[in-house]
Amino acid sequence: MKKLFITTVALLALVFTSNAQSISENALGLRLGDSDGFGAEISYQRALGDNNRLEFDLGWRDGNNYDGFKLAGLYQWVMPLDGNFNWYVGAGGGIGSFSIETPGNDVTDTFIFAAGDIGIEYDFDIPLQLSLDFRPEIGFGDDVYDNNDLDFDIALGIRYQF
Repeated sequence: MKKLFITTVALLALVFTSNAQSISENALGLRLGDSDGFGAEISYQRALGDNNRLEFDLGWRDGNNYDGFKLAGLYQWVMPLDGNFNWYVGAGGGIGSFSIETPGNDVTDTFIFAAGDIGIEYDFDIPLQLSLDFRPEIGFGDDVYDNNDLDFDIALGIRYQF
């Protein structure tokens, strides 16, 4: 039992120290925020260099009389603040669609949007990243979706780095 405990601790220490980077190659997790009514998003980040990366977020909602999805893609520049703290800024856009069923009226709309992004993140010594960001979005759709609809999206992200 003692050998198993020591082996487990040594293996965990090796995994945690091998994944400690200022910008991880990949990160996968959740982005929890407003998302223009789409709630939680699955979030993936892919490093492109020492200080830039791509982020892709997919959010969806499903209910008794509505459903929808929203896919966002952003290019981000990451700058160190102090130690494992970083701040980042980015730009991108995406596409979404929603459908609402009400008695006597079914509404469906597809829209595109442009987005900016600014936030802070902390990369733990274990393969965990926490972030808080602000993403203003301006949407363009047909008459159902308000043209030039400006949305301010604030979200907390938690991601596993690998």
